[in-house]
Amino acid sequence: MLTLDQRYPFRGYEIAWGSLGSGPPLVLVHGFPWSSQCWRKLAPWLAKSHQVFVFDMLGTGQSDKPADTRLDESAQSDLLVELLAHWQLERPRVIAHDFGGLAALRAHFIHGLEYRSLHLIDAVALLPSGSPFYRHVAAHEEAFAGLPDYAHEALFRAYIQNAAHLPLSEEISDIYLRPYSGETGRPAFYRQIAHASNDNIAALEPLYAKPDFPVHIIWGEEDSFIPIERGRRLADLLQADSFTPISGAAHLIQEDAPEALLGAILTSL
Repeated sequence: MLTLDQRYPFRGYEIAWGSLGSGPPLVLVHGFPWSSQCWRKLAPWLAKSHQVFVFDMLGTGQSDKPADTRLDESAQSDLLVELLAHWQLERPRVIAHDFGGLAALRAHFIHGLEYRSLHLIDAVALLPSGSPFYRHVAAHEEAFAGLPDYAHEALFRAYIQNAAHLPLSEEISDIYLRPYSGETGRPAFYRQIAHASNDNIAALEPLYAKPDFPVHIIWGEEDSFIPIERGRRLADLLQADSFTPISGAAHLIQEDAPEALLGAILTSL
């Protein structure tokens, strides 16, 4: 497990973060409903040649899970901008998955951040986005937040299993379930779903163009959350320097095929 032993104040709340290794800076940005622990199999290897920074987005993992602030995608991109400034990183390498990809893209195209390189892994970046489950939760957030623990646990495990191609062990499921358990964690899961807004993607899409840094896109061939065809479209819009499909992997590629993912990253880092 990755150690997040540092805290950063963001909008009155605490963000958990940590770093490992030494060398050029490399920032790993997770998605939802994951946490920085999705990088636990990759970060030690990347840290052999880089100083790797990991953090839990607001409302996820070990970071605070406020009930009184909106946690849409714009908040997470604002957080990324602040963290890079706090770490005093100029043009770091960034690897981003899922909604982390949206945060990294917004940080560049809207806030003007520059990277040395950007790797996007099964990124949320194009419309249409969201699922019938997302829409249903948004319409009935309070009812879902009040589920008894056993029902919430069963729903959460089924949801993240649907993101993977291979069966997730109970140990792996527990890593992702733990932060969303109990009276604080359970409603935080449904709150983030309800707060998601396609407006944040719609505002970004018209800005897509080739950046002045390399962009590499990696996608699980079996991704049912965001089909690989959408990844190829994103690659075209960004004029990506490479597009690497990973066979036998779905959306949660870090668990399905960590070795293949690491190889794809290292060949273009």
